[in-house]
Parts: sequence; structure tokens; C-alpha cells
Amino acid sequence: MSDTHLTETTFSSLGLDDSLIEGLNEAKFIHCTPIQEQTLPISLTGKDIAGQAQTGTGKTIAFLLATYHTLLKNKKTDNKTGVRALMLAPTRELAIQIANDAKIIGKHTDIKVGLAYGGTDYEKQRTTLEEGVDILIGTPGRTIDFFKQKVFNLRDAEVLVLDEADRMFDLGFINDIRYLLRRLPEPEKRLNLLFSATLSFKVTELAYEHMNNPEMVRIEPEQVTAKQVVESMYYPADNEKMPLLVQILNEEKPERGIIFINTKHVADRLNRTLEGNDFDSAVLSGDVPQKKRQAILQRFQDGKLPLLIATDVAARGLHIPAVSHVFNFDLPQDAEDYVHRIGRTARSGASGIAISFACETYAYSLPDIEAYISHKIPFKNIDGASLPTLKPATKKAYKPAPKHRNAKPHQKSRSHKR
Repeated sequence: MSDTHLTETTFSSLGLDDSLIEGLNEAKFIHCTPIQEQTLPISLTGKDIAGQAQTGTGKTIAFLLATYHTLLKNKKTDNKTGVRALMLAPTRELAIQIANDAKIIGKHTDIKVGLAYGGTDYEKQRTTLEEGVDILIGTPGRTIDFFKQKVFNLRDAEVLVLDEADRMFDLGFINDIRYLLRRLPEPEKRLNLLFSATLSFKVTELAYEHMNNPEMVRIEPEQVTAKQVVESMYYPADNEKMPLLVQILNEEKPERGIIFINTKHVADRLNRTLEGNDFDSAVLSGDVPQKKRQAILQRFQDGKLPLLIATDVAARGLHIPAVSHVFNFDLPQDAEDYVHRIGRTARSGASGIAISFACETYAYSLPDIEAYISHKIPFKNIDGASLPTLKPATKKAYKPAPKHRNAKPHQKSRSHKR
């Protein structure tokens, strides 16, 4: 892995608690990334931060360290069901990833972490929260569900974190977020941390309304897409996409690749086609049961599953190491989503390959994408005569996840369908 994305500043120079340094050292986190270097000296003094940086640049570690530092410094109250830190994320996958990172960093502390997200583990999550947690990491809908049932309270919350704030706006969670923010202590009585890939006007407005004069920190990239990503574009007819992808997969032999599509129907069809042609793949989308989704992600992260077919649920916030290839089987309809998708590769200074198809159905998105990233994507020719003849697709199909018997109204929000 390249270390060119790191600064000279070490975590040990920031005055963090020894227990946190021990966890960081075991995880081999020694030097800060730019967003960590610029935000931690401010947030560790108790000042609010609204931070902007590209995906994969270390925002999660930045707000986790500030949160742990604050909780370790302050004395715990006798409020047994009181959550000391609330962290909100747009998707269950991101919430789980934050919790995993929190447990690594806080391994040598006595701070307890709990999760609240829809789709599964309702009673397990409830029991954990009832027993008491210091840090609650959740999606807005399930978090409100448990809050309204008085499973936990926010009276003495010391830290608020909003992660991927722009994405939460995009997914329509702003009313849920405002509901929770109004149940917290006054902004000046807590540390407020907002992190986002973009600090748009509406995100900035939210920051000034519910935070205590936050310091704005922007890490501006030299270019919108990571320099280490090698991009290319093919222009296939719709009926050429499947054989072209199979041909490229045979040539590239990706160790760990994500194939992005726009619809669940195409995801299912593509998965069956790839499996019929001797590729090991799996689908990550809203219709896959939650336990299976988590198992798929774990296999992919462990290097036991080479190909993940994903809707945009996987495009934001997940840190999956060593993704060698990203394929846009369908071009995204939103230009920003192109950047977020290909940002799954070339993370933390590594290099990666992004291959996209501008087909008859989605080619109209290309001008907006190239205008947004401020450069033309190099194109490659297709030799139609060399495209392989595909074997028949497998016949299996995915069934929607069953509704949980304990589902509450808030679990039906878009946060749980993602």
C-alpha cells in the first residue's frame, strides 16, 4: 500500500489517551491523513467540526478518535439508559462499518458500543441498548423507533456525529435527523461533528442550525476522481454488455471487483449469467435479507468472494480494502454517484481500475459525468467478432427479505430499504 496519502503528523503527538494509542498501533494506524491532521487538533479541544473530504480519506477515524477522547475525559453520569454519544449514518452497512472501526480503536477502553439499524436483529439490538451503551451508532429510522420506546435516552449526550450528511439529505432523512437533534442537549453542551463528501448549502445550513459555531475544514482534492484510478470507457450496444463484461473479467482477472448496476432486476440477471459462466459472484441490494447481506460483505472483505454486484447502496461510506476493480455495468444517472462508485477502489493511497459501459440505455449520463469530473474518460474499442458466446445463465433468483415480525412504522423508511 502506498503511504503518499499520509501526513508527517502522528497520532501519538496529539495528546490522545494511551488506551487509544494502543488500539491505533495494533491496527497499524501511525500517521494521520490530511482530514485527520486538520480536524483532530480542533475537535480534541472540544470545538465543533464540519469536515469535507473525499471518500476513503479517513473521516471515520477522525470522528471516532474525537468521540472517544471526549468520553474518556469526562466523568460518566448515573444515567444508566443514557447514550453518551450518538452517531447517525445513512445506511446500515455504513453503521456496521463504523461500529467495527470503533471496536478496533476502543479495544483497550471500557466504552460500550451499540448498533441500531433496520432489517434484522431487532430484539438483539434492543437488548444491547437496554443494558446500556456509551456510543450508539445507527440509521435514523431504527434509532427513532428505539428512542420513542424509551429504550435509551439522550438527556446527557456529550457527542453528536453526522456521517455522510449529504447522503442523508439525498435519501430524505432530514426530518428524522432534526427530530433526534431536538432531543439532544443544547449544541453548546455537546461536541458536534459533521462529516461529508460535500459541504453543500443545505448541509452547511444544518451545521449552523444544530452545531455550536463549527469550524469548517475542507480537504480539496486536486481532481474530483482519485489520481490513482485508471479509468476507461466502452460503448457497447445493450446486447453486447454481458459478453463484453465476461471478456474483460477473463482478461483482467480481478482479485476483488465491484460491478455496479442501476436496478435489482439487472443485478439478478447479471449474477445468474456470471455464475453460469463460471464466475463466483453475489448480489448486494435491498432485497437480499440482512443476515445474508452481512455474510456477503464479510466474504468479500475477507477475499473469499471475488465479484460483488451492487446497487448504489454499496457506493458510499464502506471501507473495503484492496478493491482492485470497479465496473460500471450501468452508468449512474447522477454524476456524483460515478465518483462515489469508482472511489471504492484506489482507497488509502492504493491504485485501482475503473471500467465503465456507456450503453444505449445510459449513455445520456456521460456528458454530465465528464463535466463533473472535468476530464474526458479514455475510451476503448470493442471488437464485436471477438466477444465470447455465453453459457446459459443459472436459474436461481433472489426473493425479497421477509418483513420482521416486530417491525415498527419507522422501520419502513428508506434507510431500511437500502
